[in-house]
Amino acid sequence: MRPLDICLGLVIILVWGFNFVVIAWGLEELPPLFMGGLRFLAVALVGSLLVRRPDTPWKWMLLYGLSLGFGQFALLFSAMAVGMSAGLASLVLQSQALFTLLFARWILHEAMHLHQFLALLVAGAGLSLVGLSQEGASMTALGFGLTLAAASSWALGNIVNRQIAQKGYKGGLSLVVWSAWIPPLPFFLCSYLFEADFSLQLVLDMSALSWFAVIYLALIATVLGYGLWGRLLSRYPAAQVSPLTLGVPVVGLSCAALLLGEELQPLQWGGIVLVLLGLGLNTWGAPLLSRWRTAA
Repeated sequence: MRPLDICLGLVIILVWGFNFVVIAWGLEELPPLFMGGLRFLAVALVGSLLVRRPDTPWKWMLLYGLSLGFGQFALLFSAMAVGMSAGLASLVLQSQALFTLLFARWILHEAMHLHQFLALLVAGAGLSLVGLSQEGASMTALGFGLTLAAASSWALGNIVNRQIAQKGYKGGLSLVVWSAWIPPLPFFLCSYLFEADFSLQLVLDMSALSWFAVIYLALIATVLGYGLWGRLLSRYPAAQVSPLTLGVPVVGLSCAALLLGEELQPLQWGGIVLVLLGLGLNTWGAPLLSRWRTAA
């Protein structure tokens, strides 16, 4: 990569890693579903002024918006509201790569290669260690389960995105921005039904920290983050760009420790190492196995 693009890649890692701390700050004052509605409403209002509508039919944008937008973030925000730490959330959410492999096999009937199967085993063992460690107060079992569900919803969004690309429609930032018109309605409806403090007065009473959280999640993490991500994908092969996501949980865990005072147990650290190893195997496993077979 060119030096400028390497710097942009680092910006993406920092923005998406710090994103989990910002979510935790926002949840200190806002109910999770209400905050999710505000986030996507801001993305839609501002982003649609900057990005042209894609040629993707609304039925596909509906599926994309409900899975990757509403499903993922309703579950993630709720998970963090009931006891999932920001640092561990940044790691566990990356299991979307593993769920994507499984859904691609099940729904799209794509073949699963040896390195992908090994990646599932290694990262799955790591997630099991993280989930089984209930010492301390870094997370709850419910929070862990909801975060896994959020990762699976993200994976479903990836499958929808792949189908959109296979049909020849445009994706990328324009799809993210214009599909953001879909999640606010189910977010606010669910907030009205399930969150006792739902009220428009919440917006009027928002502090500077809450406004910062919503603006950051909408404009920085979403519009800027996906905009830079799309720029890199347009210039370099996906295999060269995708490993950048491995840096997100590293930044997330570091920011959570420094800014939120989160501490992890030894068993959880062991799980973190295995998850990162599994994700790395999924990314680089094919060329490594190819070289090993050639050498043998």
